[in-house]
Amino acid sequence: MNKWQEFRQASRMHFVPLMAICIVQGTLAAWVWNGEFNVWIALITMIGACAAHIFSMMINDLWDYRSGADKAAFESDEAISTDSGYLTSGKWSERSYEIVSWCVLAVALICAVILYMLSGWGVLLLGGLGCFMALFYVVPPVRYGYVGKGMSEMAHLLSFGIFPVMGSYYVQTGYFDPRLWILSLPMGILTTLTFFNHHFLHWKTDKQVGKRTLVVRWGVTKSFYFSIVLLSLALLSIIMCAIFGVIPIYGILALIIAWPLCRMYSEMKGEKRNLQNHQRLLWLSLRTSLQFGGLLILLQLITRWFNT
Repeated sequence: MNKWQEFRQASRMHFVPLMAICIVQGTLAAWVWNGEFNVWIALITMIGACAAHIFSMMINDLWDYRSGADKAAFESDEAISTDSGYLTSGKWSERSYEIVSWCVLAVALICAVILYMLSGWGVLLLGGLGCFMALFYVVPPVRYGYVGKGMSEMAHLLSFGIFPVMGSYYVQTGYFDPRLWILSLPMGILTTLTFFNHHFLHWKTDKQVGKRTLVVRWGVTKSFYFSIVLLSLALLSIIMCAIFGVIPIYGILALIIAWPLCRMYSEMKGEKRNLQNHQRLLWLSLRTSLQFGGLLILLQLITRWFNT
């Protein structure tokens, strides 16, 4: 295995398309609504945002390893570890993993500085807030990801939905648009759903080490129903996008994509809410999020085509 393949696995890069979709959505919104598009700004934005996402995943793994959360899940028969495994298995040393994490953050910061010089103060506002939430999700003294009470879910909605869509629009135009709130909600909620569902896989070991996620605080049953609420809100947000003209009205047909995920929820009753099915639910949530994201991008392009 070459170094690039190792980095892809160590950084859990399979989640990065969630961020990339948001960047494309914001960039397309600037082009479709205002005719504004700079390919170099778009490229720098994509690199910076994806680097920030990778940093958040890696710093999360690093401090979950240091807290014992990932090691407990790795060694337990009652949990499925969702980290990269590069620290728990010893493939990379803790020091090497930390160095790579900070190097990725450096890339994100360089991109942010360039975008600030090109586009203005909005980059510092969104970038600063995003950096804070990525760093202190599991890093002391804040560690709000260990507190529960919905703080991590709100951070996911902002960091992997609202902020990247708004930011990628702002760097193209130099201002914000109220419609961005609606445009960013589907991917923001779907990404929140995806990350929320991964807590089911190791909630028992999270509880052992003091990581009090909502699944730990509420228990599996109540959290499972909350997961259904998140999916319902995501579908409702797509309807809102159509109603407010952010996507064409026939974009509501995209809801059919959620059918396999809805069926999965309906099948998970009683004893079927086991680790293996929760793992399937996680990956199906990710796949559904990516499919919705791709279709929303297509609908934005169709809107541009009809408006020209």
